[in-house]
Amino acid sequence: MDYAREIAKAALDVPTVKIQLDNPFVLVSGMKSPMYNDNRKFLFYPQHRALIADGFVDLIDRENISYDVIAGVATAGISPATTLADRLGFPLVYINKTTKFHGLKNRIEGLGDEKDFFGKRVLVIEDLITTGGSSISAIKVVRDANGIVEHCLSIFNYCLAEAEDNFSSLNPPCRFHSISNYNILLEVAYEIGTLTPEQFKQMQEWRINPKANF
Repeated sequence: MDYAREIAKAALDVPTVKIQLDNPFVLVSGMKSPMYNDNRKFLFYPQHRALIADGFVDLIDRENISYDVIAGVATAGISPATTLADRLGFPLVYINKTTKFHGLKNRIEGLGDEKDFFGKRVLVIEDLITTGGSSISAIKVVRDANGIVEHCLSIFNYCLAEAEDNFSSLNPPCRFHSISNYNILLEVAYEIGTLTPEQFKQMQEWRINPKANF
């Protein structure tokens, strides 16, 4: 199965994506984008949750990724991480975006003991990657807890050069892999008539130089 295209089709069908060329969205990073992706909408559909888990399993197999623990990034990465961990029968934790100032003040939730992470290979799961900022923050939290992070998986990524640069700047570097991405979604949207040729061109131009086009 071509999971990249199937996820793109599902995203356009639900839809989890909105396209607004005349009134761009402001993303968490502060960047303006002609597209907003809300993968949380997949939660309502068990067939799509299963498709995402299958897509992650396919990525893991194709990339020969080794891991001991699965970690979802709060909040949108928790559900796909849980479905994947249940599918594979592996330990699961999730990573808060910020430190809590109450209770145990944990950034990592689900550990029985801090020693649980020592030397363990942790597979970080995100819903999407734009510039990679939230993913990199989560990776650093796991590494600070003595976990080993070599790979980060996401349902979708925007194919931005900034994300490539940010992941490469980690020491040691961390590779990221996505089931589907911006380029594939554009192709599918164009094929089914969601985008006109001019809109398709504009969307491509934004990805190449996002800060100059809006």
